[in-house]
Amino acid sequence: MNSPNAPTLAAPGAGLPAPELWIARGLFALKRRFGSREAFTARFEQERATIRQLLPTCGPARRGEQVLIPRLCGLEDSSRFWSVWMTLEHLRITNTVFATVIQSLVHGQVPTKKASTADVKPRADLTADVEAAYEASCDELLTTVAAISDLKTAAKYAHPWFGPLDAAGWHALTATHMAIHRTQIARIVAGL
Repeated sequence: MNSPNAPTLAAPGAGLPAPELWIARGLFALKRRFGSREAFTARFEQERATIRQLLPTCGPARRGEQVLIPRLCGLEDSSRFWSVWMTLEHLRITNTVFATVIQSLVHGQVPTKKASTADVKPRADLTADVEAAYEASCDELLTTVAAISDLKTAAKYAHPWFGPLDAAGWHALTATHMAIHRTQIARIVAGL
């Protein structure tokens, strides 16, 4: 539901402030270098479980209400006025994209469309159906990764913030991405 008093925010896809992006790139490079496939999958599953625990803390009737939250590290300004359902829809969209990109790279195919953060923003008119769709996207991503023996691929696809990533890099991103949006959901719930 869009509020008639929606705040003025940066355009979708505007990205992060330059110093934050520089730091994020360095931290993400370290995570990829010293992390493991098992650790990234475990973190993704942990964040998913925490999101499941957060949902019952706000009633279904309120999950569609947009709440303006302070900007979190790793979150574009345009994403600060979302509802719980909008955040789950964003995760559904990105989990599906991540699974598709990983599968493509493993087969040596680089997606032709340029990755854009503006393309994965959710719509506001959502219903409780998004909760099951989000869960299905998590299952799809985990099943895709589990079926692949080696995520280190020669083929790479550029993320708008982190540059060219192989399938292992896109998998590492899934855990970090879930953590940012789990925090966002917690802030939205607290603001209801």
